[in-house]
Amino acid sequence: MVKLESLKKSNQFRKALKEKKVYTDYFSIFAAKNFFKPRYKANLLISFVMKKKIGNAVKRNKIRRKLKAIVQKLLKKRGAINKDYTYIVFGKSSAYAQKQDVLMPLMEKSFSKLKK
Repeated sequence: MVKLESLKKSNQFRKALKEKKVYTDYFSIFAAKNFFKPRYKANLLISFVMKKKIGNAVKRNKIRRKLKAIVQKLLKKRGAINKDYTYIVFGKSSAYAQKQDVLMPLMEKSFSKLKK
């Protein structure tokens, strides 16, 4: 099973934010080739970030959980997410009210754009 491993240091975030980008109404995804190795080879380096302007902690955590669940589902689909990349997902407040069924194809399409 693939585990999600988060970025820890600010220089890791800075490097990942400089390369590929995809924007939607509900989230933004930034990607960079793996510039450091995850703890275990099977792990995916991905961080979920919310701005404090979005709302209180309950709302931010709900968005984060929703996006994480979608990524977990996409990992089960073969080839949907490239593990050779480091990802940062910025959630937006509009994702709070939206259902997972609507967000899932958008995220899948965004990850496929980043592959190119």
